[in-house]
Amino acid sequence: MTAAASTPVVKCLVWDLDDTLWDGVVLENDDPDPFPAALETLNALDKRGILHAAASRSEPSVIHRHLTERGLDDWFCAVRVGWGDKSAAVRRIAETLGIGLDTVAFIDNDPAERAEVEAALPMVRCYPADEVDRLPDRPEFQPEHLTEVASRRRELYRTEWQRREAEEEFGADRQAFLASLDLVMELRPATEDDLTRASELTLRTHQLNSTGLFYDADELRRLSASPAHRVRVARLRDRFGDYGIIGLAVTELVGTDSVLRLMLMSCRVASRGVGSVLLGHLIREALADGLRPVAHFVPTDVNRNMLVTLRFAGYEPVATEGDRMVLSVNPDRPLPKNPGHTRVISEGGVSGVTGE
Repeated sequence: MTAAASTPVVKCLVWDLDDTLWDGVVLENDDPDPFPAALETLNALDKRGILHAAASRSEPSVIHRHLTERGLDDWFCAVRVGWGDKSAAVRRIAETLGIGLDTVAFIDNDPAERAEVEAALPMVRCYPADEVDRLPDRPEFQPEHLTEVASRRRELYRTEWQRREAEEEFGADRQAFLASLDLVMELRPATEDDLTRASELTLRTHQLNSTGLFYDADELRRLSASPAHRVRVARLRDRFGDYGIIGLAVTELVGTDSVLRLMLMSCRVASRGVGSVLLGHLIREALADGLRPVAHFVPTDVNRNMLVTLRFAGYEPVATEGDRMVLSVNPDRPLPKNPGHTRVISEGGVSGVTGE
């Protein structure tokens, strides 16, 4: 098949296993080796930050054992094994990984299985197994930018799967789960090495973008060098591992105001409540410098949650400029209490401690 020019780049390739990833059928007492071309494609796409998942008709314990014995299990961020429709497995994988079905591809040696997925999920791109060696050359498998996070994306998503399993153990007690994570946010000025990832965040993040602005690396570099601006990135980690750079804040100093021109967070951490943590730090920092915290908000079709986050952090609407809402923090009013589940470390030291 040929992808249209506007088709999104593939974020995850879902593999059939028997006679696609390896040469044989495990449940028929075969002990199949993986196809060399399949291994090469696994490795090539993984280096580009494209995830791998598996959807197989078989017995889960048999498949998982074979994946482990062959040293293949680490390649996959999600594995769905059973006897239901492959389309249902693909849909569940997309939900588990938190990605859109239009960024998912599926490869299977069986034309009937591909036809079933194509009929149920027409946005999923499907490929026959004999094209496995040509997938890395296709434009839909070639991301425009390769960043540090892209090269570690498999690790990040596998770690996220462990977090989800831990969350299920806490049931409805969400605060207990968040407290158990031992979240630490590092907030620091953006460095040259951060600029590509920060720019990528502005392009990828829509729901948690305060103004909908997009900055390329050159623009962020210019702002970073400006004495009237502060460009900072937020990195997050917990007891399971490192999320990488998940937030960006661009602030302009205008007279006695510290104006938040752009604040965004990766959708991957939306459920961690760290947006309020970052805003709380920025507000307290501005007040400590004798400045009035101000924020701009431009509504889009999907970023209403960001306005809610701004309001909970203490920002109140004070003016409207065209389609832009101007909000500020009244220094005479008590600030909302910091969320107690995240510690913030800035270049000046620890500024927020769990339990505040």
